[in-house]
Amino acid sequence: MKFPASFLDDIRERVRISDVIGRRVTWDRRKSQPAKGDFWACCPFHGEKSASFHCEDTKGRYHCFGCGVSGDHFRFLTEAEGLSFPEAVERLAGEAGLPMPARDADAERREERRTTLFDALRLAQGFFRATLAEADGARARAYLRDRGLHPETQRAFGIGYAPDGRNRLKEFLAGKGVGREEIEGAGLVVHGPEIPVSYDRFRDRIMFPILDTQERVIAFGGRALQPGVPAKYLNSPETDVFHKGATLYNLAKARRATKAAGTMILVEGYVDVIALAQAGFENAVAPLGTALTERQIELLWREAGEPVLCFDGDAAGLKAAHRAAEMALALLKPGRSLRFVLLPSGRDPDDLVREEGREAFSSLVSQARPLADLLWMRETQGGLFDTPERRADLEQRLKSTVQRIGDESVRRHYHQDMAERLSSFFGPAPEPARRSSGKGGYRRNEPAPRHGGASRRVAISDRLSRSGLVRKTPEPAIGRTTAIIIGFINHPTLIYEAFEQFAGVDLPSGDLERLRSCVLDICAERLEDDRDALVEELRSRGLGGVFDAYETRLRNLRCWPALAGAAPEDAREAIRQALHLHHRFRSLTKELKLAEEALGTGIDEAAYAQIVEIKREIEDLTGTEALIDGFGVLSGRPARTY
Repeated sequence: MKFPASFLDDIRERVRISDVIGRRVTWDRRKSQPAKGDFWACCPFHGEKSASFHCEDTKGRYHCFGCGVSGDHFRFLTEAEGLSFPEAVERLAGEAGLPMPARDADAERREERRTTLFDALRLAQGFFRATLAEADGARARAYLRDRGLHPETQRAFGIGYAPDGRNRLKEFLAGKGVGREEIEGAGLVVHGPEIPVSYDRFRDRIMFPILDTQERVIAFGGRALQPGVPAKYLNSPETDVFHKGATLYNLAKARRATKAAGTMILVEGYVDVIALAQAGFENAVAPLGTALTERQIELLWREAGEPVLCFDGDAAGLKAAHRAAEMALALLKPGRSLRFVLLPSGRDPDDLVREEGREAFSSLVSQARPLADLLWMRETQGGLFDTPERRADLEQRLKSTVQRIGDESVRRHYHQDMAERLSSFFGPAPEPARRSSGKGGYRRNEPAPRHGGASRRVAISDRLSRSGLVRKTPEPAIGRTTAIIIGFINHPTLIYEAFEQFAGVDLPSGDLERLRSCVLDICAERLEDDRDALVEELRSRGLGGVFDAYETRLRNLRCWPALAGAAPEDAREAIRQALHLHHRFRSLTKELKLAEEALGTGIDEAAYAQIVEIKREIEDLTGTEALIDGFGVLSGRPARTY
């Protein structure tokens, strides 16, 4: 019986070759690296005392450097255990959980057709690559050169060019003996009942071949060179050999590099993958222009327990990250999760490695945030949790999110993690009394009753708590107000969103007040929402040195959300909540002064209790500030935990 190649490929994908061979050999613990799928043993086919038999899960192959034997899953069973090929297939199909295909003449004909489709696609790739080198490909070569992609990199990824003609590719393939059915079946032309004459699907586009795990061309992605084209990127349609939601761009090459890198990185586009590979990150893959699918997440997990998902730091990137996180919840298992990097707004990996070098991207990947962080930030971002009802709502939303995790043990640990975050988020109570929120709920310390009414607790988001903007500092001049004013200047669009708050910040006389007054004067004269133009105007009015000094001191304190490089979303949230803390401190300070004056007139138990209460609240706010150094997730500087 002839088995479909796709069926054999599925078996290889689902069953690790090390599991097949490991039943017959003992792996050498000194040379083998199980975490990377790399194994060594004494060869089972010839007598030896040193381990020269090598097995690699990522390739699904074995090879003995002593006797020269090599093969895959099926060959090992036929040679080591004497099984026939059909018997080996049947055994491994059972392990993979796949039903054996029935003998089907139609299926065998379809498999033969798949082979002809691979041939057509391979010929098409050759045509596109040749055209890139010709006169027609001049603009495409210029584009690739401007994107910083070296000729060697272009060759390694098989990049080509589809010329601007309706029939150039079709005529080329026909001249090579490829039939109409194969050309249409490979998705290379647009055809249908309402189209009298089929025509080339890809025209005037830079072509990126999409390979399967055996490095056969199965489809193409084309990037338009002309502006105003309806689809900037165009992929091949679904075919017998290409299923978009079950494929990752560059998976075959990246899976080999993942072993050495320790993880796999998912980015958003073809050029990002190629630029990263050129910079030395060969373990990068990308979905094919659509939202990440469950099948693609499973492909990532086959190669790495915690792959890193890297999205642009804009609203669309954050939405994509949240969508991926939601999808992953039901699929989580012990040792299988996701980590996230959100780049600064308007930046992608290609920009980053070209402008700031390999180290900049490597630093972000090394500090990728776990899935639990992303879920927490999604629920707390921009929220104000100053009442019991709001805190209860946050707790309920977190509980509901965690309940969607399929694996019981992982779900239990997430419940514990979120309970600890809630406790830290709202701060410790002064006189704890242990209470339970009931079955499945989170347990946390509740504050004991206080004189003068209920607790007025200020909670800040995880993202802000990990920034220096609300961090207590020993020098009052480098306090929260400095970061607020400099943050507004570095993000002037926020001035117009919150002009009254900016103008109303209580400031002592001095340079900071002069700086704020000058900005107000500039805003009164003309609307200036460009940061560089605003700073230049400050310089022309003699305050450039003052601004630079404050900004330098904030940078030294790692108060990143106040600086120009922060994502607008980070700056907006940080400034808003810092203003809230600032006004609360001012209010408490005034209350404390009045209470102290009342106590000064005589012994007053109520006034004394009020002073104790106010000071305790101030300590709560101070504790909120003295948290963690770092930077907003949208700005691409994940926090450092002490």
